[in-house]
Amino acid sequence: MKKKSSVRKRHVVAWVNKAEWDQVLEYLYSKDPASQRYALHRMSAWKGRYANSTPVAVDCTADLVRCQVLDRSGQLEGHDLVLLYGAALMRFVNLITERQQGKVARQLRRLAGNLNIPEWIVNLRHDFTHRKLPTLKWCRKGCKVVLEWLQQEYWSRQLGGGPNDDWESQSDGEDEEVDLKHLEDKLIARQKEVEAYKNARQLLISYEREQYQACDQGPEETSSWPPPLADMSWILGEIKLFSLESCDLLIDVFLEDGFLVPTAEQLETLGCDTSDNTSPSEPRLPQTFLRFWLPLLKMLNSPSFILLLLEKLFLELKALSSEPCSHRAFYVSAWISEVLLCNSNKFEYRFETKAQKKARMKDRIFVNRIQLRWQQLLTACLDAPCVSTPHLLQLILDDMEHPLPAETQQRLLQLCSIYTQPTHCDTYPPPGQKHQPIYTLESLHEKLQRSRCHSRSAPIKSERSKSTQENKWSDAQAEKAKLLRGSPWQVCVDKVVWKNCPLGKVPGQSDDPSFLMIDSYSTMTVFDQPVEVENAMPHNVPGSSASAKSGDGLLWNHSDMSKLKSGLQLF
Repeated sequence: MKKKSSVRKRHVVAWVNKAEWDQVLEYLYSKDPASQRYALHRMSAWKGRYANSTPVAVDCTADLVRCQVLDRSGQLEGHDLVLLYGAALMRFVNLITERQQGKVARQLRRLAGNLNIPEWIVNLRHDFTHRKLPTLKWCRKGCKVVLEWLQQEYWSRQLGGGPNDDWESQSDGEDEEVDLKHLEDKLIARQKEVEAYKNARQLLISYEREQYQACDQGPEETSSWPPPLADMSWILGEIKLFSLESCDLLIDVFLEDGFLVPTAEQLETLGCDTSDNTSPSEPRLPQTFLRFWLPLLKMLNSPSFILLLLEKLFLELKALSSEPCSHRAFYVSAWISEVLLCNSNKFEYRFETKAQKKARMKDRIFVNRIQLRWQQLLTACLDAPCVSTPHLLQLILDDMEHPLPAETQQRLLQLCSIYTQPTHCDTYPPPGQKHQPIYTLESLHEKLQRSRCHSRSAPIKSERSKSTQENKWSDAQAEKAKLLRGSPWQVCVDKVVWKNCPLGKVPGQSDDPSFLMIDSYSTMTVFDQPVEVENAMPHNVPGSSASAKSGDGLLWNHSDMSKLKSGLQLF
């Protein structure tokens, strides 16, 4: 509950002075309808001054007094008066109890009881709202009781006319109690979350301790990890139960340093040679480190766990965008790559032997293919740009159920490679791979300068090449003129746009068929054409004569000519 201050707060009120207040209060509770109307007019003026800040008690008193005035005037019938009283009483109950309704809804009867409002007034309000309308007698009685409550709880307590306790203080106390309850609930939930976090971390530390002991007591080679002991089986069972309750929290602890992201001391203890790791552009987990966590990951394996793990890994990779070449970013990317490779369904896997498949599945987190949310993974991958993003993007594009078009994939990979090309990392591309060019403002300036230098030297080279071409063209024209010497045909030296001439016509040719006829000519049949047989080669086709070549070109034999029209003329 609030502690009341010894100094009363000052408020801006709508009435002029205490005399006006006393007069309105007296007229409201008088039996004279004219006095009550005068009081209602003054209260209308107060509402105009208050605007939307009119006290709830003033509004409710005005509504109930107006009902009494209309009832005494005799202008309304009984049913109309019941509806009028009902509206005023419902507004009173709703507005007065509204301040006590906190974030959690509570019953009106309880709230009204806290304010000393009779329970039958709330029941009367329910009858108006949900049941049969009450009689006019009960409406008048309810109006009278409510006006008495307002006079006692509000009007008589203003301007020092009654006790100093405000009738709203009780509702304020209720609000404070509700807020305190919510605060306590939040503190309890936070405490449970902290305890769950400590429990998850302790379970994972216990798992690591057992694995380190098994590694020390087991064989020297870590390629075949020792089978789980009795204590390890109990720890795995506890972690499984915890994941069923708080899988989200377990994965958050998993991604902390010292677990899925190993420290340098852990790698040294496991004997992992970090120099053998692949480049950050194609991260892969050390084999020993992967086998260290395989028993736990295989036990936790489920589609929901894998989907949540991928989502958390990409969110963590996005948070590391400011340090894309860090040790943590490498291992987060490596775990994403490992999960995607476990789900891969490459074509070459279909032709492997049972022994090859068994060896490949030995170090896999899960064996059966999982239906991943490919669009969400693609978006998450593009939202977390780093050195390994092109590699991860390629794995997603290759394994999608409904792959994108090949051209779209190629463009997406090229843009991703340009955007994520390493600048501060000491990474080098494979021997057969070329660097993707990055087009920056500086490179555009250099390209512009080179083009200007080239344009300056271009005129000299063009003049030399032009003179050389002219000499070659004149020699070719002279050779053609020599070949056509003594012929009615000549080489055209005029500048003619030959593309505008139809095929088979020369510039200026008319539609007369005899336009290109020479003055003197003779005719002969095809059969009379002289034939000069040279280098006759026999054909394998029976019945065909040897083909012959002449200086004028290929010739036909008699069997071929029989298929042509006998009236063909040569000019």
